[in-house]
Formats: sequence, C-alpha cells, structure tokens
Amino acid sequence: MKQLWRSMPLRLALVLVVLFGSVSLLSLAASYAVTRAAFEQSIRDDLAQDLAGFRAAPSARAVALLVQAESQETDPDRLVLSYITRTGRIYGNGAVARDDEGFHIISLEEGRAELDGEYLALSERLYGGRLTIARSRAEIEALQPVFLNILWISLLPTVLIALSGGLILARRSQRHVEVIRAALERLTGGDLGARVVRTPRWSDDLSNIGEAVNVMAVAQERNVATLRQVSSDIAHDLKTPVQRVSLQLEALADVVDEGAGADLVARTREEVDGISAVFASLLQLAQVENGTLKGQFKHVDLAELCRTMVEIYEPTATERDQILNFIGPDNAIVLGEKNLLGQLVANLLENAVNHAGVGAEIGVSIVQNAQCVTLLVTDNGPGIPEEERTKVTQRLYRLDQSRNTPGNGLGLSLVDGVARLHGAVLSFEDAAPGLRVKVQFTT
Repeated sequence: MKQLWRSMPLRLALVLVVLFGSVSLLSLAASYAVTRAAFEQSIRDDLAQDLAGFRAAPSARAVALLVQAESQETDPDRLVLSYITRTGRIYGNGAVARDDEGFHIISLEEGRAELDGEYLALSERLYGGRLTIARSRAEIEALQPVFLNILWISLLPTVLIALSGGLILARRSQRHVEVIRAALERLTGGDLGARVVRTPRWSDDLSNIGEAVNVMAVAQERNVATLRQVSSDIAHDLKTPVQRVSLQLEALADVVDEGAGADLVARTREEVDGISAVFASLLQLAQVENGTLKGQFKHVDLAELCRTMVEIYEPTATERDQILNFIGPDNAIVLGEKNLLGQLVANLLENAVNHAGVGAEIGVSIVQNAQCVTLLVTDNGPGIPEEERTKVTQRLYRLDQSRNTPGNGLGLSLVDGVARLHGAVLSFEDAAPGLRVKVQFTT
C-alpha cells in the first residue's frame, strides 16, 4: 500500500487536486468578496434613498409622524427608524445609544432591549432633530455559510473522484510496473528466458519500457549462450589432447621413477588432472544448462541421498577435525535426476569441508512441508561476504580467501545450474557465524 501511495499516477492526481482546490478556493473567495461588497453597497444605496424620502417632509412634525407610521409596519430586526426631536422625544422602533463599547441599537418595543446583530446606519440632523435609519446586515452575514456549502458541494466530490481515479490508475500502473520488475528480477537472478508480457491495455510509455527490457533480455541470452557454447567447445576440443598428455605423463612416470625429475612429473600430472577436472566440470555444466536431462527426471529420495553423501565425506571431515552430521526425515521425495542431485549435495559438502576450516562444524539438514522440500548445508566457518554472494555462482569465480584451497571455481556454478534445472531456488545466508546454503525444491 505504501508503494501505491508513492506511485506517480496518484501523485499527479494529488497535485491536480491541490491545484483545482486552490483555484476553486480563490475563485469562491473572490466571488464571496465581490458579492459581499455588492450587498453592502445595495444596503447603503437603500439607506441613502430612505433618507432622501424623509428629507422631503416639510417639517419636524411631518418627519416624526412619517417615522412613527412606517416603524409600526417595519420589523426592527430588519429596519430601524429613529427620530429624536429637539425636545428629546423619540419616534420610531428603535434608538441609537453609545457607551464605552461603541454604538448600540435599543428597541422601543415593549419587552425588548438591545437588538442583536449588526446594522449599517445613516444619521442626519433634520429640522433640529436627528434622524437615524439602520438596515440589518443579516443578509450579508448569511452569505458565508451559503458559500461554504457551495465550496463543499463542488469541491468535495471533485476531490473524491480525482483521488479515486488516481488510485485506479495507480493500481493499474503498479500491476504493469510489477510485471516489468518481476521480469528484471528473474533476469538478474539468471533466468535469461524471462520476458515482459504486455497487453493492449498498457500505456505507450510502459509498453516501450517493456519492449526495451525484452530486447535487452534477448541480446543478453544470445551473448550468454554464445559464451557458454564457446567455453563448452573449447572444453570439448581440448579434453582429448589433455587426456593424451596425461597418458604420456603416466608413461613418463614409469621411466623417471625417482629424483627431481620424478617430482616434476608428479606435479605436472597434478596440474593436468586439475585441467581435466575443469574441462569435465564445464562439459557437465553445459549438459545441465541445455535442459536435455529433464526427460530423465524421476522421484528421488533426497534424504537418503544426503545420508549417503555425508557418509562419503565424513572421513575427509574427520581428518580435518571437523564434525559432519545430518538431520532430516526418513525420506524426502523430490522430482529430479539422481546423479545430478548427488553432484549438487557433493559440491556443497566439498565446498563446506574445504573452506570452513579445521575444527569446523558442518550440518546437513532437510526441512519439508506440503509445498516444498528445503536442503540446508550450514557451517561455522568464515562464510561469504554479503556483497560476494551474488558472484560465487559465476563460472571460475573464486573468493580471495579461497585462492589457496583446492577447487576450480565451478562447484557452486554447477550447484546453481542443477538447482535451476530442477526448478529449485539457491540462496546464501549468514549463519552468524558461518554460511548457510539453502536449496528449496517445490513439491
């Protein structure tokens, strides 16, 4: 949900809502100010007209009688008429009083005192007396709630509709972006067959990005396939000559059986055997990666296979004062090729035995549930730095700390290839201390 709120379509919708809301507020505020000013001016004009009518009376008595007559027909809450004669007598329905707080309008009706509300008033001396006319500002004050209602009625639905539209677009865009992200994640993880599957409902910009990702994936897949083919061809072409050299060195060892020459022949044979092992691993990796062995998949008891491999490597671990054990169920059935799965377990054990160090503890375990079977190989050795864990499955890649240990940098590459062939997920975790290698098979 957090990613949805941070998506670009929703942000654009929020920006548009803010802009529209600001414009609406300014427009309504300007309309309110203009309308309020117009109402006030209208009241002032009415006051001036009323005053002019009374001014036409011929005498003070005529003014007093006219004020008295009109005030009887007028609501003081709307219009106040007041005429104070020379003698101080008050005619009308109200009188203007003043104290420290300002002017007040006092009702002359029985049982009423000060009138509530605000008034606009005009006052003028007429025939020795003072005529005051005041009109209520209630109509002006009533404008504010009216405009507030207009604001809510017009703005709130617009905001809700815009946000709803933004959420819908954001969800749709997020689904499309998630398709691209998932494809990139699979490509990063080594699945070069991953592609972005687009539909006609995609927007042009995301569709173009998806197409670019697919073009990149095709080019990467082609380059990697070419590189793998070259390495496989080289390994295949050189395998026979290397074997011939090995046979000749074996014959030479029979001739030179002692002295410095014999030592040189022995070291050379070890190097040639190492080269042969590299070529054999490259050819096996190529065979795994082409996927042809999938046709030989059968149900394999992974637990039994692990127990066998632990027994095979236990003497080697004992020589290094290492503790090697297996914990798991009586059986754990997965679909796969038995020899390849055996090679996977063997490579993980060999990697742990060679790199965990003298006196290390190495544990092999299997955890299973209805959805998956998980193979775990854990040691308390130096482990693999987090920044190196994505590189150790690359061909011929070796950590600096393992340069002086046996190996050719293809063991974990083969493990990764076998795991992919079986649809399993290979991951490396910190065992604090040491390394935990997890291979998760889907059942």
